[in-house]
Amino acid sequence: MDIWQYVQPLDIAACADRFRNAQPFPSICIDNLLQEDFINQVAADFPTFDDVQKMGQGFKAVNERRKFQVTDSSHFKGGVAKLHEVLSSPEFLGIMSGITGIENLQADPLLLGGGIHQTGPRGHLDVHVDFNYITERCLHRRLNIIVFINKEWHKEWGGALELWDKNVKVCHNTFLPIFNRCVIFQTSEISFHGVTAVTCPEETSRKSFAAYYYTEDNRPEIHQESHSTIFVARPNERWKRYIAMPLERVQRVIQQSPALVKGVIKKMVRPTS
Repeated sequence: MDIWQYVQPLDIAACADRFRNAQPFPSICIDNLLQEDFINQVAADFPTFDDVQKMGQGFKAVNERRKFQVTDSSHFKGGVAKLHEVLSSPEFLGIMSGITGIENLQADPLLLGGGIHQTGPRGHLDVHVDFNYITERCLHRRLNIIVFINKEWHKEWGGALELWDKNVKVCHNTFLPIFNRCVIFQTSEISFHGVTAVTCPEETSRKSFAAYYYTEDNRPEIHQESHSTIFVARPNERWKRYIAMPLERVQRVIQQSPALVKGVIKKMVRPTS
């Protein structure tokens, strides 16, 4: 693949320096990542918010609401399918290794958690660290890349990507999801990030394409410490931290283990002799 047919020329050394020295963790924002004709084709072939709701998975949790994702690449059309191909190509993986210093990167053809993302008005994605391991394939998650596909986006519409410090006390960077902007960041136990509330008009949605990169890792200690997405509340979200999130965890336990809950209740109401 002639990667520069799709990607703008990059100063890899300069990008690597920015990535390595970024705060609060290694990351980089690159505007106008893709060639103009290519990103315009991606935008033209991006599904509508209504279509994404029909073909994808939606989220209605306390920490993730009105967000939909399509990970099945058979639904990708035209420029979107080509974007998936470009971001997964050996040539682009080489660029990613050059910027991040991480060798032997692998793309995920199944796009677990990635692919087409859209968030509608009144949607949000709270601060979190991502799942870190695909157990079935012994893949250790190392990098995220997010490409924004919003041809029009205003600051007052929210939807900004935030990068927080390891204690989730200070937000170091905020990136609006403007057209052809790309954010790359290292996935780790301290790579806390989230999306501010989306307040765009009803006929609009926040559009992006996400891909995650991995290295093979079958060390027993990695396998044992694997985890799913971990959400935390922002400093000003006291109600969410102390009430909404604990209540949702209780509800989840009840839904997943009704027999266990019934057993506990029986013990509580059993008459004492």
